[in-house]
Amino acid sequence: MNSPKFRGGLKRLDSSFYEGISYVHWTMSLKNQATGWLNEEHHSALREICQHALAREFMCCPAYCLMPDHGHFLFLGYDVRSDQRSAVRWMRREWNQLLAPQKLQHQPFDHVLREEDRSRDAFANVAGYILRNSERADLVKDWRDWPYTGALFPGYPKLDPRKVHFWEDFWKAYHKHLGA
Repeated sequence: MNSPKFRGGLKRLDSSFYEGISYVHWTMSLKNQATGWLNEEHHSALREICQHALAREFMCCPAYCLMPDHGHFLFLGYDVRSDQRSAVRWMRREWNQLLAPQKLQHQPFDHVLREEDRSRDAFANVAGYILRNSERADLVKDWRDWPYTGALFPGYPKLDPRKVHFWEDFWKAYHKHLGA
């Protein structure tokens, strides 16, 4: 197992934690907490970038929330070929081009979900935490009203965490692809 060299940034776990069947909550902040970039056009373009990153690395995103100065993404790898760090590197490079002249901070923060965080209830709590970010920041009274939140799963364009049967539909899609 390879441990990345520490170069003065955030320490990373061994690469195996980000590969294959992996669950990671990523937080990506803008440099100097820059704002003014978040609008429907940017959201749409970023969703497309994210979809491509997910498809390239056999991943899905059951919850994301874009905030005025950062974004939260819950990524799941569903195949032994999944590589979250590769997907995030590619996505951040593309996102930085979209953000120009603003930029993302040098490194994203990640939280690898451990086995106990992967049970359906615990996992739904992590996803709920991400989805409710706009509510906690008092940007909306109900997170469902925040237009910059959702889910992404290549091939399933109608998956939406605002819908009643979201989790049932999400897990059905996930298990269909698991280990494919």
